[in-house]
Amino acid sequence: MQNLDNLAIFIRISEMGSFTGAAESLGIQKGRASNVVRQLEAQVGTRLLHRSTRKVQLTENGRNFYLRACALLADAEELNLMFAKDDALLEGRIRADLPTEFARANIIPELPKFMEKYPGIELEISSTDRRVDLIKEGMDCVLRVGGVLDDTLVARHLGDLKMVNAASPEYLKQYGVPHTLEDLISQGHRIVHYTPTLGNRPFGWEYYDGQSYQSLDLPGSLRVNNVQTYHGAGIAGLGLIQAGLSSLKPFLSDGSLVEVLPSLQSEPLPVSIVVAHRQNLSRRVRIFISWIEEVLTPYLD
Repeated sequence: MQNLDNLAIFIRISEMGSFTGAAESLGIQKGRASNVVRQLEAQVGTRLLHRSTRKVQLTENGRNFYLRACALLADAEELNLMFAKDDALLEGRIRADLPTEFARANIIPELPKFMEKYPGIELEISSTDRRVDLIKEGMDCVLRVGGVLDDTLVARHLGDLKMVNAASPEYLKQYGVPHTLEDLISQGHRIVHYTPTLGNRPFGWEYYDGQSYQSLDLPGSLRVNNVQTYHGAGIAGLGLIQAGLSSLKPFLSDGSLVEVLPSLQSEPLPVSIVVAHRQNLSRRVRIFISWIEEVLTPYLD
């Protein structure tokens, strides 16, 4: 292929299943995306994509072409940089999705160092607490907190996020400081309920009983589906919260929150980097993944 850019466009269309979505993610016109596929199909002499008003899917020949195209682009990048003295010459775009609180508290503050070291890399950071579809949304990698349920994806476990029980000083002044599970009930404690999807049953108060993790139902009149709102509700004195140490550390340091029941913490959450496939990852994506791991190491067990 004379134009590797066309292969990159085709790959993005194939992964997202949409000409419009791929064009928007690459910053090109939809018409150009359509033309690229027509040109490629004419060059190779076969249909690569099934097109309908609802979706775009790879044909069987298209699937084989897609796999070879991914390998070719990865090889081309390695060839380009074969004699580079350092990785500072890396160029290209990386599209990644990060949990909102990890992005705010841990990744973004360190990002200037990464961008100074790799000035040729362009980053597109999506920050959300929902589970994005790597392939359909054209993500190179995703940082996930919690289990990875899709066994078609490749997950690299980075470590486990230590959890902390906390409350505001004002809340503890009103309800008292709990030292046991019995105190949570006898002192009339309340919790802020967190659930990723409003309407679903919220999580209870989780603790380790020496053998396994258990859940204690405690009252609470507030339910939230956003991590920052959850933290804010705890700081506002609306109830006890259980959250990751990495994000609560600043609030514990400045006194906005106070740790309670340190011996009865909830189960640590697994943190993973997820990609669509292990093979043919570009060099810049591999470097970005290694950098994220380095940034998060102090907060993970």
